[in-house]
Amino acid sequence: MKIVIADDHAIVRSGFSMILNYQSDMEVVALAADGIEAYRMVAKHQPDILILDLSMPPGESGLIATGKIKEDFPQTKILILTMHDDEEYLFYVLKNGASGYMLKNAPDEELLLAIRTIYTGGTYIHPKMATSLVREFVNKDQKVKQADPFELLSKREIEVLPLIAKGYGNKEIAQKLFISVKTVEAHKAKIMSKLNLKSRPELVEYAMKKKLLNF
Repeated sequence: MKIVIADDHAIVRSGFSMILNYQSDMEVVALAADGIEAYRMVAKHQPDILILDLSMPPGESGLIATGKIKEDFPQTKILILTMHDDEEYLFYVLKNGASGYMLKNAPDEELLLAIRTIYTGGTYIHPKMATSLVREFVNKDQKVKQADPFELLSKREIEVLPLIAKGYGNKEIAQKLFISVKTVEAHKAKIMSKLNLKSRPELVEYAMKKKLLNF
């Protein structure tokens, strides 16, 4: 199976490459340092598996890249690799097409198991996080869960939100995302409305609570 590894730490990329290339059924065909480069490598190599780090500042994060890559390259299965044992991240990436979610501190054997599981069409969730999924299904059966406004945001709005929170102006955001200033303004208005926010400080506070400023 062909594999692409995307992580912003070179030592992690090289370490995983050694482990995976040692396996008779695995070959690392490309490495990437952020979500944008991961997208390019997937487009170029059409891998079976993409191992994608969730947090890759200052480039595009795995949180954003997951949906884009899965939409354009549905044949590539995505294994999210992260330090975050946060169920909100787990639910988000699974909804956007990821086939696996495991923690970076897991042993090498678990990484290999996760890759082989999703390659054969399964879903792999780190055991600690699997409990969250079970609890989510139980809660849905017991009561109607109130929707998180964050889930109402479009992929582009999720890109714009942390940039606003970080203090970038409309023109800077437009240049970064290759869209018009008017489009940025429209996205900003929709974000404020969907999240029921009234000011930039409230938006910054929301982004911090959601840990979006880490990406």
